[in-house]
Amino acid sequence: MNEPLVFTFADDGAIPNSRLPLLVYRDAALADAVAIERMFAANRWPPAWRDGVHPFHHFHSTAHEVLGVARGEASVLFGGPNGQVLTVRAGDVVVVPAGVAHCNQGQSSDLLIVGAYPDNGPGPDLRRGKPGEHDAAARAVTAVPVPAADPVTGADGALPRLWG
Repeated sequence: MNEPLVFTFADDGAIPNSRLPLLVYRDAALADAVAIERMFAANRWPPAWRDGVHPFHHFHSTAHEVLGVARGEASVLFGGPNGQVLTVRAGDVVVVPAGVAHCNQGQSSDLLIVGAYPDNGPGPDLRRGKPGEHDAAARAVTAVPVPAADPVTGADGALPRLWG
């Protein structure tokens, strides 16, 4: 298994982002929703949904999120309006720290993503960087615990080392 690509995004005054890096694993999973769900579940990230990525900037202040691309591809803007667009394809896995915004910028017609959250947190909220919510969201982000395991490689994976 290759090391994940690592990206960090600064607080822009609306989107808090995170001190923790976004992790992108290329070709880390079989391009199959059931296989991705099994991998996530085995690594303490219970699968929560199958869908795409919202076409508006949003983030979760109460939970980290993992996106496993089961089919197709998408261009996703991470980090808010001043962030970075990354193309993700079938087999890629993206670990999104609490507070890091993501927004679909375009996708193939067959896109299918499996989403999951670690088993040691309260679950996700949905925030859009609205005026007046930044300070509370930023405080919530810092309180989200680091997961016990990497959703791809488990307890000995990159996430505990890079986020520890």
